[in-house]
Amino acid sequence: MSITTETPQSPAIEYPDSDGEPMAENTLQFKWIVTIKEGLDNMLRDDPDVFVAGDLLWYPVEGDPKTRMAPDTLVAFGRPKGYRGSYKQWEEGGIAPQVVFEVLSPGNRPPEMANKFAFYDRFGVEEYYLYDPDDGRLSGWLRRGDRLEAIPELSGHVSPRLGIRFEPGEGPDNLTILGPDEQPLLTYGEIARERDAARRESESSHKEVQAARDQAEAARIQAEAARAEAAAAEKRLTAERERAERLAARLRELGIEPDGD
Repeated sequence: MSITTETPQSPAIEYPDSDGEPMAENTLQFKWIVTIKEGLDNMLRDDPDVFVAGDLLWYPVEGDPKTRMAPDTLVAFGRPKGYRGSYKQWEEGGIAPQVVFEVLSPGNRPPEMANKFAFYDRFGVEEYYLYDPDDGRLSGWLRRGDRLEAIPELSGHVSPRLGIRFEPGEGPDNLTILGPDEQPLLTYGEIARERDAARRESESSHKEVQAARDQAEAARIQAEAARAEAAAAEKRLTAERERAERLAARLRELGIEPDGD
């Protein structure tokens, strides 16, 4: 008698979509996370093959859910836009995010930030930018060969991938990031205000177009009425002329010249 045994199935590996950590620790950090993420998303909105995300867990190694990081903002060129629970690199054509941003909060400690740097250095990030809005310090690294190396001067530095230019100001909360069009990246509030202004302008233009159409329709109706009135007048004139001719013919039959004294 043969005995068939079933090989037990390995449990499916879970890759959580959340690490349980808050996105930000205070409103200033949150402001800059949203400004960078939404500003880049808005700047790259017309390119379908650039994915921008904020606070999204990135898993670089299949089968290893413990190796992960959630950059405050990540940008992946060559990947389509769309919703994701996490960024699993093996499902993204093996493409690692090329650009990442971190915004410091008072709770970030040097060992944590060293761990983040080591992760980005190990897994192929091309550009890494770190901003501390509390004191205004901006740091950055570019990949040279197989390592991330510090950018010596960030004032006026242009991101090779994004084309944005950094202009750090003096003091806290004073960083300007300019897009390739030389316009600053917009905050979420500024994007919302621009959107609302564009909507109001569109609504106003629609009303103007509708008013012009209504005016044209009124003019058409008025012209139709004028033509109808002219036709009616012409008809009355013709009827009067025909009546006068019939009356003149009757008078002639009676021997009376219509135009005689």
